[in-house]
Amino acid sequence: MLEADLKAQLKAYLERAVRPIHIVASVDDGAKSRELLSLLEDLKDASPKISVDAAGTDARKPSFALTSPDTDIDVRFAGLPMGHEFTSLVLALLQVGGHPSKAAKDTIEQVAALDGDYLFETYYSLSCQNCPDVVQALNLAAVLNPRIRHVAIDGALFQAEVEAREIMSVPTVFLNGQKFDQGRMTLEQIVAKLDTGAAKRDAAKIAAKKPFDVLVVGGGPAGAAAAIYAARKGIRTGVASERFGGQVLDTMAIENFISVKETEGPKMAAALEQHVREYDVDVMDLQRATQLVPAADDDGLVEVRLENGAALKSRTVVLSTGARWRQMGVPGEDQYRNKGVAYCPHCDGPLFKGKRVAVIGGGNSGVEAAIDLAGIVAHVTLIEYDAQLRADEVLQRKVRSLPNVRIVTSAQTTEVLGDGAKVNALVYRDRVGGDSHRVELEGVFVQIGLLPNTEWLKGVVSLSPRGEIIVDDRGQTSVPGVFAAGDATTVPYKQIVIAMGQGATAALSAFDHLIRVPVVETAEAEAA
Repeated sequence: MLEADLKAQLKAYLERAVRPIHIVASVDDGAKSRELLSLLEDLKDASPKISVDAAGTDARKPSFALTSPDTDIDVRFAGLPMGHEFTSLVLALLQVGGHPSKAAKDTIEQVAALDGDYLFETYYSLSCQNCPDVVQALNLAAVLNPRIRHVAIDGALFQAEVEAREIMSVPTVFLNGQKFDQGRMTLEQIVAKLDTGAAKRDAAKIAAKKPFDVLVVGGGPAGAAAAIYAARKGIRTGVASERFGGQVLDTMAIENFISVKETEGPKMAAALEQHVREYDVDVMDLQRATQLVPAADDDGLVEVRLENGAALKSRTVVLSTGARWRQMGVPGEDQYRNKGVAYCPHCDGPLFKGKRVAVIGGGNSGVEAAIDLAGIVAHVTLIEYDAQLRADEVLQRKVRSLPNVRIVTSAQTTEVLGDGAKVNALVYRDRVGGDSHRVELEGVFVQIGLLPNTEWLKGVVSLSPRGEIIVDDRGQTSVPGVFAAGDATTVPYKQIVIAMGQGATAALSAFDHLIRVPVVETAEAEAA
C-alpha cells in the first residue's frame, strides 16, 4: 500500500510512541476493505507497538478504531485516510501512542476539563486542504478527554450517508447526531463553542494587556511579515487575527512563491505562524476587529475594538485584514450556501461525483476549477459575464478540450434555485439577446474574485470605490500612525509574495513613525 520511502518515514515517526496502539478494523469483502487491510499491515510493520485486529463490528465498512490498552481513547477513521488526511492518521497514531501534543497548555487543559459526553463525526474529502485541521483537532480532543469520541468519515466513500444527511460542503461536523459546524476550525475555535465562558475570559485577558508599539490586525502573509519585521526592531508587537494564515489556508497549491518550487496553503500558513512565534510577538488568534479609533491627542494611542467587547491599544497599527471570496449577490445564493453553493472546488468537488455543476467565473480560478471538476462530476457549465474567457490561454485550451464542459459567455447569473434543502438549478441571462435560461444541476461553484475585509473601517480610513484601503508607497493610510498591507489595500496584483513585501514595508514605516513622533507621557503609556 505504502511506498518504501514513506514506510521509512513512518517508521521513524512512530518511534516516538511510548505506549501500545491497538487498531480494530471493520471490513467487508470489497476492494476498499482490502486496501485498508493492506494499509494497516504497513502500519503494523512500521512499529512493534502497533497491533491490528480485523474483527471489528462497526457498521461503517471499511473503518478502523485507534485505541490503547487501559485508556478510554476512541479515535476512528471511516475510509482510507490518504491524501491530505494521511498526516491526520500519523498524528493520531502518535497521540494515541502517548506522544505529547504541541497544542498550547491552556487549550489542552480546557479540552481536558470539558464536562459532557461528545460524539463528533467529521465528513471530509481527500482533496480538501481545510479538512485535516478539523480532523486533527477533534482527534486530539478525543485523546485528551475520555468523554470525547471522534470519527472522521470520507464523504466520497460513504456517499449514501452524505446524501441522507444533506452534506454538500466539507468539512462538516456533527455533534451527538446534530450538525455542529462547517468549514475550517481550529481546536481553539471548537472548544470556544463548547465552553460558553471561554469568550468572556478571553476578553478579560485581552482588555488587561498593555499598549503595543505595533499592533498588526490580520495574520495572513502580510500580517506575518509585518509582525516579524516589527519584532526584530525590539519593540512591543502584537497580532490580533481572526484566523492565523488568512486566505492562504484556503489555497490548494502555491507554485510561484520565490525559492519554493511548490507547497500547499495550510503548510505555508503553519510555517508563517511558527516563524512569527519564534519572536517576542503576542499572538491573539480568533479575534475579529470591529472598530478602529484613531489616536487622541491626550494619549497618542490608536484603539482597535474587538467583537468580544475587549479593546487593544497601540502607538501604531498595521491593517492586514486580507480578502474573502466575492459572492454573486443573487437570490438563492445565501439560502443554498453549503447546500450546493460552494466556493472551494478542491474541498467540495468530490461530494458532487457524477453530478452536474456550474462554475461561475472565467478567470484563471474559474477555468482551473472547471478543469478540476470535469474529472469528478458528470458535467460542468462554465459561465462567464464577459464576451470571452479571461483565463490564461493555456488554461483555455485545456478546458475547451474537455468533452463534459460547456462554456457560456456574455451570461449573467440571476438566481440560484432549489427545493428548500439543496440546489437543483441555476438561471442566467444572455447579455446579448436578453433571454433567460435555466440550467438543471446540483452544484454551483463561485469563482469571481475577492472582496477586501474592510467594512469595519468605513468612515474612519479612506477606502477606494472597491473598498480597498488607500495607501501610499510607504503603506501609510489616511489616519496618522495607521498603516496597511496585503490584499485589503489598493496595491495591485494580489499575490502572496507582494503581500509579504508590503507587510515588511508597513512595519518599517511604522517603526520610522515611532522614532519620529514623541511619546505622550500618560499613566497608561508609562505602564507600557
